[in-house]
Amino acid sequence: MLKRGFLVGLKTTWTLGKIIFPITLIVTILGYTPLLGWLADWLAPLMRFIGLPGEAAIPLVLGNVLNLYAGIGAILTLDLTVKEVFILAVMLSFSHNLFVESAVATKVGIRMSVVLAVRVGLALFSAFIINLFWSGGGEQAQYGFVSTTPSAEPTTWLGIAWSGVESATLGILQLAMIVIPLMIFVQIAKEMNWLQVMSRWMAPFTRLLGIRENTSTTLASGLAFGLAYGAGVMIQAVKEDNVSKKDLYLVFIFLVACHAVVEDTLIFIPLGIPIWPLLIIRLVTAIVLTMAVAFIWNRLEKDQQVNRKEATTYEH
Repeated sequence: MLKRGFLVGLKTTWTLGKIIFPITLIVTILGYTPLLGWLADWLAPLMRFIGLPGEAAIPLVLGNVLNLYAGIGAILTLDLTVKEVFILAVMLSFSHNLFVESAVATKVGIRMSVVLAVRVGLALFSAFIINLFWSGGGEQAQYGFVSTTPSAEPTTWLGIAWSGVESATLGILQLAMIVIPLMIFVQIAKEMNWLQVMSRWMAPFTRLLGIRENTSTTLASGLAFGLAYGAGVMIQAVKEDNVSKKDLYLVFIFLVACHAVVEDTLIFIPLGIPIWPLLIIRLVTAIVLTMAVAFIWNRLEKDQQVNRKEATTYEH
């Protein structure tokens, strides 16, 4: 069981690594060019529509192009109100690391356009709603303890390229450290029939979302570890558990809105904002959005069945 799980984990890491490595390398190199600054300047005039100053475009660009840590690091350099920081935190929790996580989703069979539309749409909509209805949070944000030790920046293109290789390699190693043990556990759980018990425990929740129980492992993995790791489990689930295309999309719609809930929530603590509302917003949004999509999808399927029956009856 351990050997089989290890081999599956290694294969899954290789599959995801072929996507993550080149994207991380390219994006890291771009971070040392003026391109991200130009993009932030271009977005600055749009910020006022969601209650943010022009300079808030910088953490949004860095968070979406690089990762949450880059976005939060940029926020810590700005003088913002609690409301502005909270809006940025909610936006970044929905929409971050877009290139890597969206590319990983396509490996499972999800259209990148769907992932991008859901994540960016949720980020913009949530910011608009918070800005519209929250009248408080006008006081200056008090950031928590953060390291102020400067890191040495590469000064040559060779150094920049090497920095990109280091970041990409570290990303693959971090992926392997989670995916391989996770796949070993999944393999043991399958052969010991633990997954059936897990599916029964999660059955009320999966039914609430309008998806089948065989998606429970992917949901649990994505919620705990993140979208990329949930995708690793889903790759195997699609092969072995006959997960339908509909359930595949519904699970990823849920996970793009709410994944890695512990890490992605705790990481915002240094910003000095209330994190419980942040977690609740993500979870409630994911549940409501998935239920709504499942309801519409089911209605469309029923309408198609009725139309086919009527067409068959008419032919006879």
